[in-house]
Amino acid sequence: MRHALLEWLPLAGLIRDSAGNLYGTALGGNGFGKIFRLNESGQETDLLNFTYDSGSTGPGAALLRHVRGNLYGSTDEGGTHHFGTVFKLNNVGQQVVLHDFTGTADGSTPDSTLTMDDAGNLYGTTLSGGTGSCEDGCGVVFKITP
Repeated sequence: MRHALLEWLPLAGLIRDSAGNLYGTALGGNGFGKIFRLNESGQETDLLNFTYDSGSTGPGAALLRHVRGNLYGSTDEGGTHHFGTVFKLNNVGQQVVLHDFTGTADGSTPDSTLTMDDAGNLYGTTLSGGTGSCEDGCGVVFKITP
């Protein structure tokens, strides 16, 4: 089945809930990206359309869905420092920026799917920043505590 969503550049993998809905991210459209849900009939619902003012843009990695229904993800752009963010989209559709990367020791351009441990800590990687001998930093493995 070809869906019109393909015009939005969905580059990351999809996740599925127990009801059969698919969740994903896409980069295109308004230029800042979005989070969407597809039901089993193929009907698309936009859960969040990122904007320049939304605190984060460029959701290029797959989402993580918590058992309580919250979605977690990263954006490789946006935030106060424009080096990307880690965010939560709660089950009532509100976006909360959990970390705003500075491009220094904490890294920049998080572009990985997050993972969560039993304590609720989030882990991921960045493409650059951090410390090391690379010109712009070599990237970091990060941990965000609840």
